[in-house]
Amino acid sequence: MQPKPFILKVLDIVSIIVLAVAAYLALVFAPTEAVMGQVQRVFYFHIGTAWVGLLGFVIAAVAGVTYLITKNARWDRFEVAAVEVSTVFFFITIVLGSIWARPAWNTWWTWDPRLTTAAITELIYIAYFMLRQGIEDPEKRARFGAVYTLLGGISAPITFMVIRLFRTIHPVVIGSQSAAAQGGFSMTSDMKVAFFFSLFAFTVIFIDLMWHRIRLGSLEDKVEQLKLKVSM
Repeated sequence: MQPKPFILKVLDIVSIIVLAVAAYLALVFAPTEAVMGQVQRVFYFHIGTAWVGLLGFVIAAVAGVTYLITKNARWDRFEVAAVEVSTVFFFITIVLGSIWARPAWNTWWTWDPRLTTAAITELIYIAYFMLRQGIEDPEKRARFGAVYTLLGGISAPITFMVIRLFRTIHPVVIGSQSAAAQGGFSMTSDMKVAFFFSLFAFTVIFIDLMWHRIRLGSLEDKVEQLKLKVSM
């Protein structure tokens, strides 16, 4: 395995620092919300993980299209990395959303349009890995993955826009609220600092994890190629 690039080592350290700062801003610096109280603090990480989760799904779709055009396996590794990291982040988003929903809506889960589309999106990408495992030929697997992420990527903008298109109890963070929204709040200047820094922090962490996963994917491809040579 090639030595870890110096920039990646720096990015590892930066990721730890920005995560620690984001946690401080969310848990200490930001004021306690008047109605929801302390549980509102999960909002900063909830939105941060949702942002990189949906972003990664869109990036995976772009990588899939690029693979179909170039047939370069590098883009398949990039696509897999984006989906894998984003699936984990989006699962964290759903868990944190449930923690926030319990006091806000008096339930851990409800089939609200946003929650429903989020659950469907998560299941789509869990199925992506299950289906890829059933295809042995690397080229066929890569083509399947590219087409799948292209179609699956449609779910990301739908999940983002659904609370702006339909009546929903899920609040809109930036923009006008639905009349039925519950649990919304206005951010103070300190809350905005914690909010936007959290978006920045999770973007840095996403890039760091993506880079590591791409390096791992490169090793996996080399091992698979060796296995194919031995079996021939």
